[in-house]
Amino acid sequence: MSDLDLADQVTRQLLLLTRLVKRAEAAPDEPMCLPLLAMLAEEGPFRAGEIAAVLGVNPSTVSRQVAGLVRSGLVERRADPEDGRASPLVVTAAGRRVLDLERRRRATQVGDALAAWSPEARARFADLLGCFVRDLRQSGVLPAK
Repeated sequence: MSDLDLADQVTRQLLLLTRLVKRAEAAPDEPMCLPLLAMLAEEGPFRAGEIAAVLGVNPSTVSRQVAGLVRSGLVERRADPEDGRASPLVVTAAGRRVLDLERRRRATQVGDALAAWSPEARARFADLLGCFVRDLRQSGVLPAK
């Protein structure tokens, strides 16, 4: 398989996976953004402007998402002792509960999808996917954390 064919195949599969994940995360009655909430829980706290820069999106988009998370009680703004104008965003206990429920739901879905795979194949898949994402970040295709 040529590099061009490989890239086409990988890209098609990643786009399909992205659509499936977005569809699975879509909850019409919830005004929140789970990826943003997860990012804050794993790597935060962040200011809204920092989030926009890391994600490479318009600051107004992040502001709307953050406002929904704050209204839902999943994120709170904290005063920055070094800069009174800044408000770092922190995930609340309620936000952590939502993330835990989502993590368990996702584990069930992935577990069901990979149920016929051997434990070795499952571990190898996770390792290779992690290597792929790491290498995309190192090559500059994906933003660094």
